[in-house]
Amino acid sequence: MTTIQHNHCSITLKGSPQAFLLHELREQCSDSSVRFGCGSGHCGACTVLVDGVAQNSCSLPVWAAEGHHVQTAQGLPDHPIGRIVLQAFIDEQAAQCGYCVSGILIRITGLLQKQPDADEALIQETLSKHLCRCGAHTRILRAVRLAQRNLHHVSPLT
Repeated sequence: MTTIQHNHCSITLKGSPQAFLLHELREQCSDSSVRFGCGSGHCGACTVLVDGVAQNSCSLPVWAAEGHHVQTAQGLPDHPIGRIVLQAFIDEQAAQCGYCVSGILIRITGLLQKQPDADEALIQETLSKHLCRCGAHTRILRAVRLAQRNLHHVSPLT
């Protein structure tokens, strides 16, 4: 059995430690915000933060997350920076079909946690790890810039 910190609660995953984190989060934690996309770590739909670092959960074995904090989009409303990013995406209507947006929200939250003043090139590099076919790229970029501005107006501890 593997214990991880999932969003704000400690859970023990009962599946095989060789199983991929994506499946365990969806099946044992009922976390549908972690999406299965390509299954090979190329589309970004399954992105989670493991101790603040963006990881593709479709190719990350459960044993690699043992003892670590795993943040998913489901927990963003309770995450100080995630809440700001989430609201910016809502304000800018930065999701169309919504399938890829969970991974994008998580990766941007991780970026802004480490580099709140990331420049345009770094934001685009960060987003390049996600496939979105809806054409919402302009709105996504606007949402990231809005989140950056809002981070300067609100203390991350509120």
